[in-house]
Amino acid sequence: MAEEVYPLCFKPVYKDYLWGGDWIVRKYNRQAPPGVYAESWEVADRPEGMSAITNGALAGRTLQEAIDMWGRALLGSHVKGEGFPLLIKLIDSRQCLSVQVHPSDETAAEFGGEAKTEMWYALDAAPGAQVYAGLKPGVGPEQFKRAIEEQSFAEVLKTVPVGKGDAVFIPGGRVHAIDAGCLLLEVQQNSNTTYRIYDWGRVGADGRPRELHVDKAMEVITWDDNAEPRLPPPEMKKGAGCGGNTCGVICRNPYFILSRIELSNSLDLPETPETFQAFFVAEGTVRMQWSGGEEALPAGTTCMVPAAMTGCRIEPVGGDADVLRITVP
Repeated sequence: MAEEVYPLCFKPVYKDYLWGGDWIVRKYNRQAPPGVYAESWEVADRPEGMSAITNGALAGRTLQEAIDMWGRALLGSHVKGEGFPLLIKLIDSRQCLSVQVHPSDETAAEFGGEAKTEMWYALDAAPGAQVYAGLKPGVGPEQFKRAIEEQSFAEVLKTVPVGKGDAVFIPGGRVHAIDAGCLLLEVQQNSNTTYRIYDWGRVGADGRPRELHVDKAMEVITWDDNAEPRLPPPEMKKGAGCGGNTCGVICRNPYFILSRIELSNSLDLPETPETFQAFFVAEGTVRMQWSGGEEALPAGTTCMVPAAMTGCRIEPVGGDADVLRITVP
């Protein structure tokens, strides 16, 4: 190992999709010029958006370079493959996103594309904010095709109101759209395959309607998906592996685990050789300390602790903090 492992911070990779705004940079006081910041890829190992390290001995290197150097010491023994298994991002929906769907593991293997299961955690939301997630009972291919032709998606999609702290699960195959007024943390499989079904009549920067992928979408939609998309509130418990703090699991699935920590006291992080630990500071300021140094993590900061790290601690600075923790099962 060329360098001793340490917690990694990253430069956000911004995407200026036409439906975005500037909520991300305003809320988290990020230094960025005026513009559209629809998404901020916080931890990404993608050719179209690679995370660059901003701290320590590897500053200026990419996440992929760190993986090449550290391997399982960074990723953990439970991660399959050689790359980072997830894509962690923030989403600002100034306008409604397109109606879309992603392949599941099974349909990606059959029809192509990259499988993508994801979940959304609402960091903030405008009054009346909502998302669309899943089909109403009884909706099959014929009813859905009619909705596409008549542009009547309210008749076939489930509407899910969202407020701060709500979580929605989107497995591959579930039709969905994020409506206007949502600021979300999205955790997903490392995939960028999206089949766009309807885009509300918008045109792109070139003045033309954006490409649709209806035929591909019809192949991968899960028609008998009747599960509730909204996740129940986490059961927050004192202690429970969080020392004197309160924590709970928001979402657990075969690809990732998202937990919430109400950080009021210092917390010695558990050793997790099976998985990295990625932390997003939703509110407050956190100090991360280890034998080789420390990092101040203000609200809106993401930091990844390698699987081989030991002796790492986080503590709130100037009051309580709200921290989200992402690992693999």
